[in-house]
Amino acid sequence: MKPARLRAQAKVDLSDVAFYYALEGGAQLGEDCLGLALDALDLLTTQPGMGSLRWARPDEQPPLRAWRVKRFPVLWFYFERSDHLDVVRLLGEKQDIAAILAGGPD
Repeated sequence: MKPARLRAQAKVDLSDVAFYYALEGGAQLGEDCLGLALDALDLLTTQPGMGSLRWARPDEQPPLRAWRVKRFPVLWFYFERSDHLDVVRLLGEKQDIAAILAGGPD
């Protein structure tokens, strides 16, 4: 098991996403999003290699991985380090992910 360490921007993203869903669908939806996002991180701590390499750059070591949050169109982006998961962002699938990550994952 590798603990997840969220970078500052990932923490902001998590808060923003939960707040967005709370505004759009009510407090319960925001809480559901938050809970499922954290559940996804818990799963990744036990199986970090299962994230997609779709957004990885050829020269990245370790490669950037992505994992979708159940029931919500958002993706965790992270690097698997030797002793932890370096969680860099939580982004919506409809955002311009390529542009956001173009300058680097943080």
